Amino acid sequence: MAEVTLREAIRQGLREEMERDERVFLIGEDIGAYGGTYAVTRGFLQEFGEKRVVDAPIAEAGIIGTAVGAAMAGLRPVAEMMSVNFTLLALDQIVNNAAKMHSMFGGHFTAPLVIRINTGFGQLAATHSQNFDPWFAYVPGLKVVTPATPYDAKGLLKAGIRDLDPVIYLEHGALYNLKGEVPEEEFEVPIGRAEVKREGSDVTIVAYSRMLHVSLRAADRLAAEGIECEVVDLRSLRPLDTETVLQSFRKTNRAVVAEEAWRTCGLGAEIAARIQEEGFDYLDAPVARVAAPEVPMPYARELERLAIPDEEDVIRAVKQVVGTE
Repeated sequence: MAEVTLREAIRQGLREEMERDERVFLIGEDIGAYGGTYAVTRGFLQEFGEKRVVDAPIAEAGIIGTAVGAAMAGLRPVAEMMSVNFTLLALDQIVNNAAKMHSMFGGHFTAPLVIRINTGFGQLAATHSQNFDPWFAYVPGLKVVTPATPYDAKGLLKAGIRDLDPVIYLEHGALYNLKGEVPEEEFEVPIGRAEVKREGSDVTIVAYSRMLHVSLRAADRLAAEGIECEVVDLRSLRPLDTETVLQSFRKTNRAVVAEEAWRTCGLGAEIAARIQEEGFDYLDAPVARVAAPEVPMPYARELERLAIPDEEDVIRAVKQVVGTE
């Protein structure tokens, strides 16, 4: 095992898959000359050449459209979107082309591509600090992964590149410098499988991406008060691993769902509904939900902090379901 940042884990995954399979190529804005906005592909142009590291114009619909066509023709594109906010300009290609290709052509055509999308915040104001995870998870035909650790970042990326379906790969900008252990040997993380990141007995916290780490820190603080939380990392938003969530819930009988997206029509609502539908007999308290306030993200730093779910929100929700608040 080697300790690397999440950024480096993504770099390793891309490099290994490009070395393994000549069909894999990268396309996106400034990914060659500048290594991408977050330096993930720095040096790749010199290493693999301009046929496999394609600097695209500022035209998101064109980037994804090109990637879909290349995937249909037998290549394995990895398209980079500079920001999740800019995917709005490519939703037609993602939802009506990539996601539907396999079904509409009965499997004769597929679109095996990965779309790497940066998500998150950082005093970037309302139009550059949005969370659209539930949008992608809503669409049949897409697979949606959200790694929160370097191990999962590399393993899910490699699995996504090898998958026959289009994969939305959501990487949170606040996690790029997070360090963790990654195996030096070959490995993948299966798409569609959640993982228990912390064992506990009193309440299940279901989270993903940045909110996983917020929840783990909250769980450590709650443990000092005698409340033991089990923390489940979804890792994949579509398909959802309901069974792992339910196994944990049947042990604790209480649940909190923590997400960074807005509450209405969010993933928390879907997970809470599944717990209620499939685990009602084990329910000792209503499922609590932690989500962002439903306002456009403010630019002012202090207001932005108020609009981002944090440890205090998770702790408050846990105490609510265990009846100590």
